[in-house]
Amino acid sequence: MRRWWSPALAAVEPRSVQLLLLGVALVAASFYAGTLFGSSASPALVLPPSRPRSPDSFRAKVTDVPVFTNRVSRTYRAKSVTVPDHGVDVCPLEYNEYVPCHDGAYISSLKSLDTSRHVDLESICPPWEKRLFCLVPPPNDYKIPIRWPTSRDYVWRSNVNHSHLAEVKGGQNWVHEKGKLWWFPGGGTHFKHGASEYIERLGNMMTNSTGDLRSAGVVQVLDVGCGVASFSAYLLPLDIRTMSFAPKDGHENQIQFALERGIGAMISVLATKQLPYPENSFEMVHCSRCRVDWHENAYRKDKDFPVIWEKLVNITTTMCWKLIAKHVQTAIWVKPEDESCRQKNVDMNLLSICESNDNISPSWKIPLMNCVKLNKDKSNIQKLPSRSDRLSFYSKSLEIIGVAPERFEKNNQFWKNQVHKYWSFLHVEKTSIRNVMDMNANYGGFAAALSSDPVWIMNIVPYTMMNTLPVIYDRGLLGSYHDWCEPFSTYPRSYDLLHAFHLFSHYKRRKEDCLLEDIMLEMDRIIRPQGFIIIRDENDTLSRIINLAPKFLWDVTTHMLENEESGTDQVLFCRKKFWAIV
Repeated sequence: MRRWWSPALAAVEPRSVQLLLLGVALVAASFYAGTLFGSSASPALVLPPSRPRSPDSFRAKVTDVPVFTNRVSRTYRAKSVTVPDHGVDVCPLEYNEYVPCHDGAYISSLKSLDTSRHVDLESICPPWEKRLFCLVPPPNDYKIPIRWPTSRDYVWRSNVNHSHLAEVKGGQNWVHEKGKLWWFPGGGTHFKHGASEYIERLGNMMTNSTGDLRSAGVVQVLDVGCGVASFSAYLLPLDIRTMSFAPKDGHENQIQFALERGIGAMISVLATKQLPYPENSFEMVHCSRCRVDWHENAYRKDKDFPVIWEKLVNITTTMCWKLIAKHVQTAIWVKPEDESCRQKNVDMNLLSICESNDNISPSWKIPLMNCVKLNKDKSNIQKLPSRSDRLSFYSKSLEIIGVAPERFEKNNQFWKNQVHKYWSFLHVEKTSIRNVMDMNANYGGFAAALSSDPVWIMNIVPYTMMNTLPVIYDRGLLGSYHDWCEPFSTYPRSYDLLHAFHLFSHYKRRKEDCLLEDIMLEMDRIIRPQGFIIIRDENDTLSRIINLAPKFLWDVTTHMLENEESGTDQVLFCRKKFWAIV
């Protein structure tokens, strides 16, 4: 019986005059497929009982739970999408970690990829006819994730059931097995004795032992090749926010571990395209054994290390980075504010300047170039305040896109009121929600209104909309560009809450390759069981979603809330059912 239950350096330059670091519980529900459900002649879709008193407090039978009509089938996206009466098909269990644009089976079939530049690790979306159109199931024995902050150190093994990292990185204290849990001691390849000690050491190196990273001016960090994101987790006590990314590669499921812990991260790689973040967004860029070929990767004990180090120093010197500290294999450079050094190197043909002066267009699928940009227009460069003051700070980024201070303040007040009402309608403890995505973030008002709650927010700005992501970063928030006609670069079950503010109406003018059903399917893939989806949009769009939601196994309630124009909006509060295949 089957029970299924070198352009790289220029690409990551931090904010001007700041730092570049280049370093060479409570469980809501739980169920068990092998013991909770009896035998079945064929796969069935079931909803387990909710709100158990403890993970082992019940043993239900199939007759105790509703059985749905959705069928288990490996179904592909057809040119014309029609959701059948029995509901959206459910993918077979082996697709429980399906990441459409990082699908190893499909990418390995493409023989023309230049793997020497790691193109195979970039987002490569299959054509529609080769993309699954079915609901991604949870794995066998999936449990509602442990709540933050306990989840920083412990997660359920069954939710990310991969032992490879523990086997190859256990000696560096990335992750260890501990009964039914994974334990994260806080170590990393370059800091096996713990991220806290390492972060303190970095602060001492930057300040001559007079302060820490925060006093050195670090507010936002880009962690390149982040592993399980312990570096990010241990920066939080300093009120430093980190955008962490790593590829989906041989370091099995590292980003999935990070997200399961409740730490902000996404799948990405520095290979042939610019990263999906705005210019001048980070005070610090961190690379600890990040496997990026800045020139060539080398360990200190390698015989070629002195030669490789010399070549790296030559490159950074040409870019006018100043080496301010070096200890063993940790080196810290500062990017210059004054462009006279770079201009001199340009005049000597030592450095190439990017021809484009476009600072407005989003960095979305733009090829890396062997050049750097000069900040010749100092009028748009602005010293930002501390993080607590940045949330409501009227920045140059707002002025550039034509947003007046009054409009910005009105938007902030609107979202403070809306978020207060959202919580009252959700009827859950705030600690039950940790990972949040705003799928159309605009100025980041929704995220700013959540800043005092125990959540982190991935702010997404669709690249076809007004480029507001610089505004979001200037507010001390984090996010990425994206196109919702493609799946997002993350694992299934990454988020507890998705917020979609007038997202669907923006895409309804696209052709048949980007339908409402496609976006709903992707939302279902990345939301966790029992996770929430809040949707505000045009009435005809909401009506379609209300009709489709049961076929996606979502519960829906509606509420009326005021909008920014003093009218009212119908708002959908959807919740994904907790189902399983047996």
